[in-house]
Amino acid sequence: MEIKAPLRRISFKYQLGRLREHEQRSSRMYSTDSFKSYGLKQIRGGPLSMIHVDNKESHHFEGSRSSTNWASYESTVSSSGIGAVLMQEKRPIAYFSEKLNGAALNYPTYDKELYALVRALETWQHYLWPKEFVIHTDHESLKQLERTRYALISTLNAKLLGFEYVKELYVNDDDFASVFAACEKAAFGKFYRIDGYLFRENRLCVPNSSMRELLVREAHGGGLMGHFGVRKTLDVLHEHFFWPKMKRDVERVCSRCVTCRQAKSRVLPHGLYTPLPVPNAPWVDISMDFVLGLPRSRKGRDSIFVVVDRFSKMAHFISCHKTNDATHIANLFFREIVRLHGVLRSIVSDRDVKFLSYFWKVLWGKLGTKLLFSTTCHPQTDGQTKVVNRTLSTLLRTIIQKNLKNWEDCLPFIEFAYNRSVHSTTDFSPFEIVYGFNPLTPLDLLPLPVNERTSLDGQKKAEMVKKLHESVRQHIEKKNEQYANKANKGRRQVIFEPGDWVWVHMRKERFPARRRSKLHPRGDGPFQVLERINDNAYKLDLPGEYNISATFNVSDLSLFDVGDDSRSNPFEERGNDENQQALLKDPLHVPVGPITRARSKKIKEALNGLNSRYLG
Repeated sequence: MEIKAPLRRISFKYQLGRLREHEQRSSRMYSTDSFKSYGLKQIRGGPLSMIHVDNKESHHFEGSRSSTNWASYESTVSSSGIGAVLMQEKRPIAYFSEKLNGAALNYPTYDKELYALVRALETWQHYLWPKEFVIHTDHESLKQLERTRYALISTLNAKLLGFEYVKELYVNDDDFASVFAACEKAAFGKFYRIDGYLFRENRLCVPNSSMRELLVREAHGGGLMGHFGVRKTLDVLHEHFFWPKMKRDVERVCSRCVTCRQAKSRVLPHGLYTPLPVPNAPWVDISMDFVLGLPRSRKGRDSIFVVVDRFSKMAHFISCHKTNDATHIANLFFREIVRLHGVLRSIVSDRDVKFLSYFWKVLWGKLGTKLLFSTTCHPQTDGQTKVVNRTLSTLLRTIIQKNLKNWEDCLPFIEFAYNRSVHSTTDFSPFEIVYGFNPLTPLDLLPLPVNERTSLDGQKKAEMVKKLHESVRQHIEKKNEQYANKANKGRRQVIFEPGDWVWVHMRKERFPARRRSKLHPRGDGPFQVLERINDNAYKLDLPGEYNISATFNVSDLSLFDVGDDSRSNPFEERGNDENQQALLKDPLHVPVGPITRARSKKIKEALNGLNSRYLG
C-alpha cells in the first residue's frame, strides 16, 4: 500500500528497527500454545506467521521463534491515526494506515490499540488465514488481554482458526455422522476421509456449525469478493465445500446482508393497483395540485392552482402566485370553487406545505371536509391530477405562440375546451355530466338542418341526469378494472404488519442529501412499521434526523429478516460453537466494529464489577 506521508514511512522503519532490536532480548513469547489459551486453533503444516503490535510507549514484551519463512506485522497508534507494516523474513512487504475520525478519535489508547489490531487483521486476512501467526505487543495494557478482553479474540477466532476443529463435529453431526462412520475404513459412495476430514468429490464436507455461515459470508462479501447474488455466491462455495441445503443458507445470508441492502436498493414491484373509491355525484370528492415554474404573467402570477372533480373530471384552472400561503389559497378556493359547487366531502392532495399547514387543516375540519394526502414522492396516489397537469401544459404550449407572458389570458379558453371535450374514462364531457347538457360552441351556431327540437320537462330531466350519473359511474369502474389488470402485471401484493422490520429504498427526489453521489448507499434501515395505513402505505419509526414524512409506499419497502440478531449489528458474531451461549450472557462480549463511547462505558462497568467481585 502506498504511503503518502513520508513521516509515516519513517515511523514504520523506526518501529521495525525497534522490533528487530527487541527480538534479541525477548522477555515473553506469545506462542501457538498461548493462542490456544484464547480459544484459537491453527492449521498445521503451513508457514508460521507472526503479528507484532507496537506502540509509542515504553512498555515492551515481545518474542521470537526460529523459522526460515514467517511473516510479521507491526502496528502503531497516534492521536489521529493508526498504521501497520507487514513483514516477511524481516522485510516489509505491505503498509497500512488509516485516519481516525468520528467516535474513533475519542477512543482511549487501550481501545485504539485493539482497533489497530482488528483493522490490520481484517486488511491482511488473505495473508494470515492459511498460516499460523503469533501476536507480539509492547503495549502494557494488552498484557491483560487473556483476562479482560478474551471476548475480542473470541470474535476474531472464527475468521482465523481454520478447519482443525471440524473433525470433532463429524461424529455427532446430523448431516454427516452416519456417512463419517461408514467411511472409517473405505470410501462410501462419493464420500471418503482424509486425515480426519470428510470429503465429497474433492469438496470438504462442513458439519452443521457456525463455520457454514462464516464460509457463506466470506464467499459473499469477503475481502476479494464483490457481494454478488445467490447464484454466484453458491458457485464459489461449490468449488471447495459441500453440505446439504447450501442454497438455503446462502439465500438467508444474502437476504440479511446490510451492505447489499444499502448498495443494491431499488424500487420493487410491490403493491397492487388500488384506485381511489368512485364518488357518487359531481363535485363531492375532488383533488387539487399546482403547476409551478411558469414565466411571470402581466399580473405577476407564476403558478396555476388546478382543481379536478373526481367524478365528472371537470377541472378549474386558477392563476396564483407561488408564494401564496394557505390563507390566500383558501380565499381562491372559496371564490372560485365553493361559490360554484358548494362545500366538498373530501379533498385529495399532495403534501405541499400549504395543505399541511395548521390553518388549512383547521379550516376544513370545521367545515366537515376530510383531507386525504398522497404518499410523499409517490404521485400515482393522485394520478388523475397529474394527468390533468400534463394536459394543461400541452394545451398551453399549443395555444401560446411567441409571447409567453400571455398564458394567464389563455386559461379561460383552455378550461372551456378541456371541460367540453369527451373524457376517455366517462365517455361523456364534464359539462354534460355536471349540467346535463353540453354548452354551445361555434359549431352549434351553424344553420344546420334539424327535424325537431325536443324540450324535456323537469321530471324527465332529473331521470335523465340520474341515468347519466349511473352510466358515468359504471364507465369509471370499468376503466379502473382495465387499468388494474394492466398495472398489476408483474406486481405482487406485499403486506406488512405493525412491528415488522423493513428496509427503505431512498429515492433521489426524497433523500437528496443522502443521494448526492452515485456511490452513496441507496437504501437504509431497518426501520419498524408503526402503522398500516392501507395495503400500499405504511408509517415507519423513522428517526427525526431525516426530517421527512414517515409514510412510505410499499414499493419502497422490503422485509428485513432480523432473526436473532440485533438492529444495530445484524451480523453480530458469537464466537465458537462451544461457548456461544456463554458469550451471549457474557458482559465482556464485544460485538464486531469500533468501540463507541456507550460500548466502552458498558465494558468499564463490567470490568469494575468483576474486579470488585474477585479482588474486593
